Amino acid sequence: MSTVQQAIDVMVPVSTAYNQWTQFESFPEFMGGVESIVQQDDTHLHWTTKVGGQEREFDTVITEQHPDERIAWKSTDGVDHAGVVSFQPLSDRETRVSVEFQWDPNSATEKIGAAFGADDAQVKKDLKRFKEFVESNGATGGWRGDVDSGPQTGSSF
Repeated sequence: MSTVQQAIDVMVPVSTAYNQWTQFESFPEFMGGVESIVQQDDTHLHWTTKVGGQEREFDTVITEQHPDERIAWKSTDGVDHAGVVSFQPLSDRETRVSVEFQWDPNSATEKIGAAFGADDAQVKKDLKRFKEFVESNGATGGWRGDVDSGPQTGSSF
């Protein structure tokens, strides 16, 4: 498993950063390699990605979601991964957005890329683009519902 951890401070209130992150279908506007996301219901997403010329489709489920605090997910098929994005207010107008996830690179290219930190570098770029996007546009929507996964075992995801 490869672990990615990155964070960025954005100059918007925590509710704005959180609300924008819940607009999953807008991810292609700031996430490299994400072709599309279809939100099937409040907790299920279908992803289409294209990285290094390789297209993949997979599904994820949101396992925990608490407004202005965190969103956790895990894959239900395809690439094995799970993660969490958390939102920490630094002031009334500034928020730290932290992303942590684990994934299992499948191909030789993915394994080499993970070994050399390509996944960390991509997430760092994506967070910079998220910062530019949310600071320029504010939130384009938001879902304030709660998802509680119940008792957790093992991973913090």
